[in-house]
Amino acid sequence: PTGYVSAIRCSQLGLKTAIIDKQWRRWYFAVNPALEKSLHGLNSNQGFAFAPSTKVSFELTKAVAVGFEYYASLGTLGYFSQFDEQQHQIFPTLDLNLSPNFEFNFGVGFGLSQSTDDLIVKLILGYRF
Repeated sequence: PTGYVSAIRCSQLGLKTAIIDKQWRRWYFAVNPALEKSLHGLNSNQGFAFAPSTKVSFELTKAVAVGFEYYASLGTLGYFSQFDEQQHQIFPTLDLNLSPNFEFNFGVGFGLSQSTDDLIVKLILGYRF
């Protein structure tokens, strides 16, 4: 895809969404059945899109975990797009607990469908409140 689209998640609108996660020993599993809405740009005239994501990671040490994250955008609710029009990405990831207050997440993503970017790099530096 080209260009930039301003998008917000349901939680930013005050709507309730659920992230389902589970820590099991050194494994972490999470599923986020997100709804997204473009406010400006190419798809701003469309309704909410279903954009699920998932994460699986394995804790190598208390400070280091490796895993993968999967992100998708399947299309608007009530009408999912054809597979080649959907976005599917998978990211091998590295998570670092830098301190009790700071976390670091890095991944290199690969597109799995025609309408997804071939390569994307993500980096999140988080502060725990």
